[in-house]
Amino acid sequence: MDQTPPRYRRILLKLSGEALLGSADYGIDNEVICRYAREIRAVRELGTEIALVIGGGNIFRGMKNASEGMTRSHADYMGMLATMINAMALQDALEQEGLQTRLQSALNMNEIAEPFIPRRAIRHLEKGRVVIFGAGTGNPYFTTDTAAALRSLEIDADVILKGTRVDGIFTDDPEKDPDAKRFDRIHGEDVIRKNLRVMDMTAFTLCHESEMPLIVFNMNKEGHLSRVARGEDVGTLVYWGEAS
Repeated sequence: MDQTPPRYRRILLKLSGEALLGSADYGIDNEVICRYAREIRAVRELGTEIALVIGGGNIFRGMKNASEGMTRSHADYMGMLATMINAMALQDALEQEGLQTRLQSALNMNEIAEPFIPRRAIRHLEKGRVVIFGAGTGNPYFTTDTAAALRSLEIDADVILKGTRVDGIFTDDPEKDPDAKRFDRIHGEDVIRKNLRVMDMTAFTLCHESEMPLIVFNMNKEGHLSRVARGEDVGTLVYWGEAS
């Protein structure tokens, strides 16, 4: 086993709800969520503190339903509930891997989750627990990307890791353009200028203003999460200021 110490003390991992689909059209693929739990356990074994934000698009997409006639705010609240379903499923998978977890919700759900309190979340992380943030920001009109950016700042994370199904940020969609080239690293201003759509603009602006680094990588490749945590050249680093 690679004994390289972790580069990051504390990370915020952002996963999309669609990542949990696997080969299904709807819902949660148990094989996928168990594999993710093993990957997260490996990071904890490195000594890195880890918090998570997960979307709900595998169950309900607020934007899509709003565009089909539902009130946007109503649809977004339903989407927040979908993130809680995913968060609870991930919590169970993590605990079956022997990890201690805490689920915190931006909406009051006292029977199943703690309220989101930044200092309490940080204390859980310091004690080695995996903290899962559910229900987005608790407000409509904001995505889980924005929730990830916001929570990363509130818990003083070193980096946001965005787990996707592709190997990083490309010049074009690699699933549509086989000739698309991957960036090893790219300045945030270039992401905006090239309109690469890494995160929604509200989330990206938060990262910009706080100079929060972001790494986009393929979560579906075994061991990649641990490699990123150790600082290996995996995925694409979005940086601010001078190149390091």
